[in-house]
Amino acid sequence: MRRARPGAPPRGTANRALTSVGAGADFDRNPLPSDTAEREPVTTAKEESPQSRLWHITLSVSGTETPLAEIRRGLEQLAHDHPFLLTSRYAGDHAEIRYWEEARDLHDAAAVALRLWGEHRSSARLPPWEIVGLEVIDRETYHLRVAEGYGPPPASPVGVHPY
Repeated sequence: MRRARPGAPPRGTANRALTSVGAGADFDRNPLPSDTAEREPVTTAKEESPQSRLWHITLSVSGTETPLAEIRRGLEQLAHDHPFLLTSRYAGDHAEIRYWEEARDLHDAAAVALRLWGEHRSSARLPPWEIVGLEVIDRETYHLRVAEGYGPPPASPVGVHPY
């Protein structure tokens, strides 16, 4: 016999929600009625999950004047925490971070990029600057721009550098 307050949920169930469980692979969507011989099963085309693509991200941040040594240290820690970081350029009141992101589509790549600065602000002790610019382009567009001489050249000096 269970002893509890009337109307109280069972012990250990607080803040738990019910979830749905999908049918197994052998679930028959077309059960055969008892009065028919055999029926062709209805087939649906399985949607394949989209392939991830590489996106070139340029994130610009800006804010109040901060000592250059602090900015450099923070950006170097960010590069350590986020291994795909290509290059960072910085000045006392702004910085630009360039890197590659793997994502399903532009929306996912942009969402990750917009969270980068805020999520690493405390762990890398980054300045409390705000994001003032974001460019997300696919790999083909990036290479096309570089080949035509437009846009920033490839990040040859990988690392953290002053402007």
